[in-house]
Amino acid sequence: MTKKEDTFCCYYSSNGNAELSAVMAGYAKNAGQRLLMKKGISERIKEYRNIRLENLRLAALTGYERLAFGSIADSIKLLYMENPQAEMLEKMDLYMISEIKRPKEGAMEIKFFDRLKALEKICEVQQNPEETCMPFYKALEKSAGIFNGDEVSSDDAD
Repeated sequence: MTKKEDTFCCYYSSNGNAELSAVMAGYAKNAGQRLLMKKGISERIKEYRNIRLENLRLAALTGYERLAFGSIADSIKLLYMENPQAEMLEKMDLYMISEIKRPKEGAMEIKFFDRLKALEKICEVQQNPEETCMPFYKALEKSAGIFNGDEVSSDDAD
């Protein structure tokens, strides 16, 4: 497989669009479908998709860990600031915040993500990594296919 074909596989595994992937890899627009039929291409695309799936699983797990174990110190600082400046906010870790409201009275309400739910998700992912991530990944893949105009078969609709 050439480097250019490998580049096509990488792009196609992320966007699911043969024409766009071909152009991004340096081919003509109409080369995408021809490349998909070439020997070794589909296997390489599957390898890239598996890598992306594992990266997605790890990113989700990392996010849940931040929610479950992260500090709320910066959020408390924000609660007591009169008029926070954008530069100050950019330096703060506000990942734990799900919602901020400022009612008419001038007070500030901060809602946090549920730590217990984050811990439950961590346990789910650790116990059944394939079962918890695959439905989400399949839904993304199916949505991308519909967006790109691909037909969805009845066994894909599960």
